[in-house]
Amino acid sequence: MKFSVTELTQSLLASYRRHGGINHLDGVNLPSKGVVVDITRDLLRLVFPGFFDDRVIHSSELQAETAMLLDSVAGRLEDEIYKSLRCFECADEAERDPRRASHELTGDFLRQLPRVRELLQTDVEAAFTGDPAARNREEIIVAYPFVEAIAVQRLAHELHVRGVPLLPRIMTEWAHSRTGADIHPGAKIGSHFFLDHGTGTVIGETCVLGNHVKMFHGVTLGATSTSGGQALRGKKRHPTVEDRVTIYSGAVILGGDTVIGAGSTVGANAFLLQSVPPDSVVLMEDVRVKVMSKRDRAATIDFQI
Repeated sequence: MKFSVTELTQSLLASYRRHGGINHLDGVNLPSKGVVVDITRDLLRLVFPGFFDDRVIHSSELQAETAMLLDSVAGRLEDEIYKSLRCFECADEAERDPRRASHELTGDFLRQLPRVRELLQTDVEAAFTGDPAARNREEIIVAYPFVEAIAVQRLAHELHVRGVPLLPRIMTEWAHSRTGADIHPGAKIGSHFFLDHGTGTVIGETCVLGNHVKMFHGVTLGATSTSGGQALRGKKRHPTVEDRVTIYSGAVILGGDTVIGAGSTVGANAFLLQSVPPDSVVLMEDVRVKVMSKRDRAATIDFQI
């Protein structure tokens, strides 16, 4: 069947007019996802020098390399923040010139890098002390996906709390696609955090996690309902997990009023909608496991058929 490029073009243009969703038009553009990802990679190089580089860096080159990389990140990040502020017209930046605001935000963010590095060192330490399979701290940084996930989240969180739109979410969703851990940039996470394996983990926007929290794969810290839509924006929807809590794989903990008390352990596949006091153990006692021979199982299936 023949087709006309002109006809197809007009059809697409009509769709653009009806539904929007166009970027890179008329001089006001959204931030570039590709550029933000490249910036995120370079930020990882800054917080873990040598671990995310393709070539060996000699100690004598470290100062020059760091200065060059910082200068490059600063320029690109400022441009992307500027795009974001212009596109989303942030209320807290409305009274300031977007270019000046983006410059100030970039400088403020980059000044947090030493503090972010200190936090990340506690995460690496928590992983090393909490995982007997870890041979050394270097292995954890270079090989454990959780380190990349929490590093990106901690960096994105610094932009999020400063009111920078969109960029933090691009950063954490990139990390999500690479590590399997979905950690919202708005989540507040204390020191010595260890996410073992990490695949399938979800930590919602308004979660608050204390210090020395350990979680396994498949844990969800979510909201009880999102049917309220935008009316729920800014409200506490996700759980609070206090210090020294361990949450095993598959656990689901929901609700903004739900608090897991300090020192508690939440067992695998537990489903919680209510708070638990400090030093609690939460188990799913009504779950039964039945073991039978393959012959008995086959006979059961034949009988049912």
